[in-house]
Amino acid sequence: MDKILGDNIKLLRNKLGLTQETLAEYLGISRVEMNYYENGSRAMPSNLVTKAAELFSVDEFDLYQENEALITANVAFAFRAESLSMEDMNEIAEFKKIAMNYLKMQSALNDE
Repeated sequence: MDKILGDNIKLLRNKLGLTQETLAEYLGISRVEMNYYENGSRAMPSNLVTKAAELFSVDEFDLYQENEALITANVAFAFRAESLSMEDMNEIAEFKKIAMNYLKMQSALNDE
């Protein structure tokens, strides 16, 4: 399970143009620790999984998907992050969280 999570985080991190260093800084951890999580040698704490999912605009469950096509299909907002500050990344993650909640509420209302 840790390997699947790590592979998906690495996949999404690369898709968005983030370095391990940048993602680690956003998560408040070291690059070495991020490397452990990505290669599956350590279990990633749930609070970090949540924070990464918010940045990638996916459900936490999606990070455990074994099918690469499903995980990449769930990326709603793609951006290249090479020149973004941590403040920018925090604002993007917060915006994505609001957008995802809105879409979930719309879906729930349509199901009624």
